[in-house]
Amino acid sequence: MAKQPMLKFVTVGKEMPEKREADQRKEDFAEIYGEYAAEKAAEQAGRCSQCGVPYCQSHCPLHNNIPDWLKLTAEGRLREAYDLSQATNTFPEICGRICPQDRLCEGNCVIEQSGHGTVTIGSVEKYITDTAWDNGWVMPIAPAVERPESVGIIGAGPGGLAAADMLRRAGLQVTVYDRYDRSGGLMMYGIPGFKLEKDVVVRRNKQLEDGGVKFVLNCNVGEDISFAEIREKHDFVVIATGVYKSRELDGPGSGANGIIRAIDYLTASNRKSFGDDVPEFDSGELSAEGKRVVVIGGGDTAMDCVRTATRQGATSVKCLYRRDEVNMPGSMREVQNAKEEGVDFVWLSAPKGFSDHKGAVGGVMVQKMRLGAPDATGRQSPEVIENADYVEDADMVIKALGFSPEDLPTLWDTPELEVTRWGTVKANRTHETALENVFAVGDIVRGASLVVWAIRDGREAAEAILERALATNTVAAE
Repeated sequence: MAKQPMLKFVTVGKEMPEKREADQRKEDFAEIYGEYAAEKAAEQAGRCSQCGVPYCQSHCPLHNNIPDWLKLTAEGRLREAYDLSQATNTFPEICGRICPQDRLCEGNCVIEQSGHGTVTIGSVEKYITDTAWDNGWVMPIAPAVERPESVGIIGAGPGGLAAADMLRRAGLQVTVYDRYDRSGGLMMYGIPGFKLEKDVVVRRNKQLEDGGVKFVLNCNVGEDISFAEIREKHDFVVIATGVYKSRELDGPGSGANGIIRAIDYLTASNRKSFGDDVPEFDSGELSAEGKRVVVIGGGDTAMDCVRTATRQGATSVKCLYRRDEVNMPGSMREVQNAKEEGVDFVWLSAPKGFSDHKGAVGGVMVQKMRLGAPDATGRQSPEVIENADYVEDADMVIKALGFSPEDLPTLWDTPELEVTRWGTVKANRTHETALENVFAVGDIVRGASLVVWAIRDGREAAEAILERALATNTVAAE
């Protein structure tokens, strides 16, 4: 009997795709991981233990059929592996690149828990879909029947685009409105190229456009078009704006020049990579070149900022975080990449204020912290250590403290759009809001979260809209 291709984790160790050396990758914004060769992808996929209860799948927000497409990959049946992968995930090649697998599927892999090293799920997922694109297996959007229902989607990020893809494939007429000049949201302007090269996003945008999705770009809802007008134009509306309002830092000197928001910094860097004219970057205001940079925050956005600063030629890059490394909310894989690239992490440190040298920031006043009793979430709360303050010298300070929702009811003159006390839009389990036939997905409902959760929300909202459209059409026919 031929040997089964799976269960190789006992004899075959975990092996990620080859990663470029830190000194080399700091010179550009290209992705740092290479691609698996076919044999290596099959070998690593073959390490899967084919659990009866796959925790990798249950801890994936999309509940991807991970063990099944790993088995197909191990057997060399890549076309089938791709078909299975994309059945539950609109953008598997994007999730394979930017999902924090160490906190989701890979972090809950059974063989990881048993000490054998996780299956490299994300890298195999990326390999499957990149191979599918290379071989022409990714099918264009070609609805079998055109339907009359019209859907307006506000926001061209992952949630909005996932909904657009499903709805258009079902034949609905879809228009996406977005404030930026390119579709993709934070995938385009917030996430650096070394994690997600932009041609990967552009390729999906083109597929949607070629498939009949209409894009209205450089469009600020509430200014260029009212929310009421969008509702009048369309049978259904999906709010997928994301959260772009940066959390601020108070304290002495907080208004000094050189203290900037992470979203502004990352957007300028990504625009520059596109070849756009970015005066704030060219003037040095949003460039780290030759500067001592301090980034405040411990999430994935902070990691994007510190790693961007090293590539821009900062003389030093430090990351201040008020808890310790174990309690960081960001991906541990990204922290390791940042360390390799020369970033200095200053744990248990929080900003108290800023030293101001003739209007320009000269440093961060730092309070040293210790971890005390757990808070409501179970994490230990940071407490100030008295008389341990010091100043961390800096020419540029980047605030990466997370994002809050904009006040949509006021901006859109729609007070009947119900929001929570945090300002996020209220939506039920089908993602419908207090307004009939108006749905909301992604960060504007969840608060700042992951791309994969936005994709899940977008797909679920699309399913709810399709169900209602079909039911309405049936009633009308009768």
